[in-house]
Amino acid sequence: MKQLTGSEIIIECLKEQGVDTVFGYPGGTILNVYDELYKHQDEINHILTSHEQGAAHAADGYARATGKVGVCMATSGPGATNLVTGIATAYMDSIPLVAITANVNVTALGKDSFQEIDICGVVMPITKHSFIVKNVHELANTLRRAFKIAKSGRPGPVLVDVTKDVTANVADFEPKAPETIKAVTETINAEDLDKAIHIIEKAERPFIVCGGGVVAADASEELKKFAKKIDAPVCDTLMGKGAFPGTDERYTGMLGMHGTKVSNFGINKADVVIVVGARFSDRVTGNASKFCQNAKIVQIDVDAAEINKNVIVDAAVVGDAKEVLKMITTRIKSTKKPEWHTEIDELKDTYADTTDLESMTGPAIINKIYELTKGKATITTDVGQHQMWAAQYYKYSRPRQFLSSGGLGTMGYGVGASIGAKVGTPDNVVVNIAGDGCFRMNMNEIATAARYNIPIIQVVINNHVLGMVRQWQTLFYGKRYSSTVLNDNVDFAKVADALGATGITATTLKEFEDAFKKALKLGKPVVIDCIIDKDDKVWPMVAAGQPLETCFDANDIEKKK
Repeated sequence: MKQLTGSEIIIECLKEQGVDTVFGYPGGTILNVYDELYKHQDEINHILTSHEQGAAHAADGYARATGKVGVCMATSGPGATNLVTGIATAYMDSIPLVAITANVNVTALGKDSFQEIDICGVVMPITKHSFIVKNVHELANTLRRAFKIAKSGRPGPVLVDVTKDVTANVADFEPKAPETIKAVTETINAEDLDKAIHIIEKAERPFIVCGGGVVAADASEELKKFAKKIDAPVCDTLMGKGAFPGTDERYTGMLGMHGTKVSNFGINKADVVIVVGARFSDRVTGNASKFCQNAKIVQIDVDAAEINKNVIVDAAVVGDAKEVLKMITTRIKSTKKPEWHTEIDELKDTYADTTDLESMTGPAIINKIYELTKGKATITTDVGQHQMWAAQYYKYSRPRQFLSSGGLGTMGYGVGASIGAKVGTPDNVVVNIAGDGCFRMNMNEIATAARYNIPIIQVVINNHVLGMVRQWQTLFYGKRYSSTVLNDNVDFAKVADALGATGITATTLKEFEDAFKKALKLGKPVVIDCIIDKDDKVWPMVAAGQPLETCFDANDIEKKK
């Protein structure tokens, strides 16, 4: 046992937890910690972002890409509050993240001191837990608890706020190995398991919905075996992308507001729907009260609070998805459903995608990225039309390949997330897809990528409007384009050059192809500004609050005229 300062304890605890990278931004109250980081820079890599929000998104992207806990740091006051959007993003999508902030001295708390904020109170609704450490003797165990909470059960963000005097005070420190995080199995009830198996075995038209919980539980292989054994088609949510291969013959595409007609119509033909690691978001279910009314619903989720929250189910098993799927697959009878697959195949034929992939459109750009990366790249996105095109037209073959803000829908997420993903998985090609509206929110993080020569490829799908909002204004607001036209003269290629990256503008698909090939070879951050039409839309679509079977596209609108 030895005596260490609070700052030394923070660094030693990070090393204990296997942390190799921290994203952050220094300031007055956290200076002691940064001084220690300087002394340990050969052990812990610190990425100085352009903004604290970028640090939180980078830590989130790192966590999503690697499966490890992402770590970010910020100083007190505005430094801490600038992390909030990133913390909320991680919370909504169940991403393990530890945010370490510093605060004013204990004696200055509650006195409106310079850059003082009750950050624990601020983040209470958007973290699994938040701590303020006012005693150096409690610091090590608090940090260890934070990592355990972030990783265990349903993952999520944890914030640890440490007063400045604690970072300087001294305490005994004894190294400890991290606690082993065990899969949640104690909640798996035999009666619940029997009921779920009984319903699934009686199914003639089973359908599987795969969510982000499958990714979090590392249950992709178990899901494949389960789908094969019950011979069921599989759709996914936005967060479930890659957990079931997009190239598999069982795959029917994404479910929900911008899901495929095959998934949205097919699931309504099912007699049993098995939902694994998904929380019945309104973007997935449409009108929740009318979701799969003719089917029995079986839900598998690690979080008991999600059972019967949005949709009332007929059976539920609470526990780790990997373990539950193993148990069910071991016990359930193998079956074949040729007639059911014939129905699904007929839907695939009837609603085959006929989108033009030869013109300069969002889908064509995504499809070209898929071709040029041979389907192996890690894709991050911002939020909007480009996000949906990226979900629809890139075929994801592995978990942790598609990183996007699903629950919070955070514009400006992508650049930071792509930096975190590339740092965490340096051997992967990492491409961030953004719209022009999203990119301008946090494009300052291109400077971060340039500073460290992190070779992300930034593709801006630039229609000079807030595309998704404009789509809604076109369809539901009488084409009143209130504050959605971005008719300014920002040149993103020049901005990229000014920030230290390479900027290229593409106005045709051939120009884009040439630019992307160049970006793959350059080995430095590249921004490709892709000019598309302002009225390109994401199809199909389910209007907000409507049932999935009302899914429509441009052809349906034409038929009604």
